[in-house]
Amino acid sequence: MSSLTYHNYPKFGDYALEHFAYNQAVRVGDRIELSGQGGWDPNSDPLELAEDLEGQIDQAFRNIDLALKVAGGKGLSQVYKIVSYHVHLGDDVMLFMKKNFIEWFPDHKPIWTAVGVERLALPQMKIEIEAVAYDP
Repeated sequence: MSSLTYHNYPKFGDYALEHFAYNQAVRVGDRIELSGQGGWDPNSDPLELAEDLEGQIDQAFRNIDLALKVAGGKGLSQVYKIVSYHVHLGDDVMLFMKKNFIEWFPDHKPIWTAVGVERLALPQMKIEIEAVAYDP
């Protein structure tokens, strides 16, 4: 598919491509779509995740911002759709997600779907967030 361009941020993005055969982002015309971003430190080697739920959610939003910029976008301000996956979907999740929505989206509110799941790709993951951004 020559009209698609794929992007990965250094360290974890490159690791994921090599070991799991997927990319962090794809540009499709005026859109940038992201694979699920977790609460990992993108510069860690070996992979490190925040231990607490709030820390993982905060880091996942920072990873979304990073992945969008690596793909040529401006960052989270361009996101119009979020899908989040949670191992434990409760009131605390909603509060931590809302906090990040207020911080990262001061001028608009993207559409959002929150899904409770039994497990995520890595055993220590508590959150994974997909995002779609408009970048004309």
